Order: sequence, then C-alpha cells, then structure tokens
Amino acid sequence: MHDTPHVIGISGSLRDDSGTRIAVQRALDAAVGDGATIEHIDLREWDLPLFDPDAGEADSGEGPELAARVREADALVLGTPVYHGTIASPLKTALDYCSIDDVEGTTVGILAVAGGGFPTPTLQHLRASVLELKGWPLPQAVAIPESWAAFEDGHIADEDIAARVEELGSNVVAYTGVADRREETEQSELATGD
Repeated sequence: MHDTPHVIGISGSLRDDSGTRIAVQRALDAAVGDGATIEHIDLREWDLPLFDPDAGEADSGEGPELAARVREADALVLGTPVYHGTIASPLKTALDYCSIDDVEGTTVGILAVAGGGFPTPTLQHLRASVLELKGWPLPQAVAIPESWAAFEDGHIADEDIAARVEELGSNVVAYTGVADRREETEQSELATGD
C-alpha cells in the first residue's frame, strides 16, 4: 500500500455525455479531498479487444497495461451504466483483463447508472465480479436511477445522489487496506491466544 492512498476510477460507459463518468469523477474528487491521489481510466481512450485467454500480449491491446495499473491501486471506484439489466460490456472487458493477483484485497466502491428504475441486479452483478476477483467491495453501493433527471449540464443535479457519490469516494479512502487490517487483527489474536 502507498503512503498516500492511490484510487483508480474506471468508467464503463463509452457515451460522450456519460453520467457514469461524471459520477465516477465526483467520487474521485471526494477521494482527493480525503488525501488520496487519483487516476480516472476512461475506457473510450483504451484499446481493449474482447478478452481472449488464448491471445498473446501482442493481441491483447492495452489490457495488460490496464491490469498493471489496477494492481498498483490501493482502492477502486467502478462505475457502470445499466445495459439490459447488467454490467456494460466495456467495464466487463476491462475486468476480464484483471486477475485475482491484480484485485485481491483491494477496496472497491461500486456505482451503477440506470436510465430507468433502481439498478439492483447490476449492482449485484458488479459486486459478484469484484468478489470473484477477491476484492473487498464496500457494503454501501450507489445506485443512480432515472439518469435523465439525475444529471444536468455535466453535473449531478440531485443533491442526495451527489452526497452519496461523494461518500463513496470518501469511504474508499477510509477503508483502503481494510483487508490487510483484518489479517493483522487475526494474526494478533492468534499471537495473544484470544
């Protein structure tokens, strides 16, 4: 873990006026306010072919570089739009390039942006992906339903949603390294016989 927590945000939308990207950036801005350094990975700018486990590095675009950056992060903020009730394919492809070694023990904040109702299934799918990679998803995720009303002129228009997104960014910093702290507590208890 870095002395100053380093938080990477990944936006799973390729749309130019993406509410997902706005929300991820708002969470990252809150993380900066709590002392973190940040990087926002905008998947529009990355060459990520569909993941093929048989492909060599030359055929994997920038997938290995993305995985390396994720590995160096102390915490992640993952944001996805809702497509057909689940994670958008750009974010899923990005996660497919990551292994357990890249994500294990990393604190992860998740958010989902839906054009319609509450995106519970999408949040569950994203949480399941993080858990499969042995990441540590924060218990409180952020759901942004009815995105057509939630965003205005490049900003989050709803103050309650904005506050929840900022809290997510603060929480990824506050809980950075929480998996390591749990192991330290368990080892301490074993050493003292508790």
